[in-house]
Amino acid sequence: MMNIAEPSQANLESLFEMLSSGGPLMIPIGLCSVIALAYATERWVRLRPRYLGTATFGRKVVAELQERGAESALDLCEAERSPLARILGTGLKRSKMPFLDREKAVEDRAASEFKKQLANLRPLFLVWLIAPLLGMLGTVWGMIEAFSNIASENGLGNAEMLASGIYKALTTTAAGLSVSIPAMVAYWYLKGRVESFSRRFEEVYREVDESLTLSS
Repeated sequence: MMNIAEPSQANLESLFEMLSSGGPLMIPIGLCSVIALAYATERWVRLRPRYLGTATFGRKVVAELQERGAESALDLCEAERSPLARILGTGLKRSKMPFLDREKAVEDRAASEFKKQLANLRPLFLVWLIAPLLGMLGTVWGMIEAFSNIASENGLGNAEMLASGIYKALTTTAAGLSVSIPAMVAYWYLKGRVESFSRRFEEVYREVDESLTLSS
């Protein structure tokens, strides 16, 4: 009776052999993949609208400001404890201050919040840059070793030996690109979430600022 697990086991063994053939540089490439996965997961969770602040919450603050005043809207922001709430709260706390002073305080707080949200995207950016370079380094080193072995063993003209060396050398390039491409996609996707949050904040704060100006 045919063992169903045999093809799967053979595939796993061939995959392991292929990765092992990449040499020592497969270790830092593997570490890059772990780092990229960890930071992409953490940022995917923390950059959801639920944590950053939703447009629904922004409209709620504006409605509260227009109906009950700045203090009531500020209480709403302090209870929410999201980046959007902290930025809006900065402006509401300074509702009696001159426009330019209030605007400067809000801009500083917004810049701080955006910087904080972008901070943990840097490792993804570094993996995107470093992983393919490690792969290329492994390939160049593998090619040097392959041609060195052929020359030392008088294997010139031996296509089989050359093909085997090139196969092993190219493994690191494939591995580096396999790590770099998902890291690049994750970086730009998550950065897009921060930019979307920035646009959402600007729309909401414009309404808050107009309401504060009219009430002053």
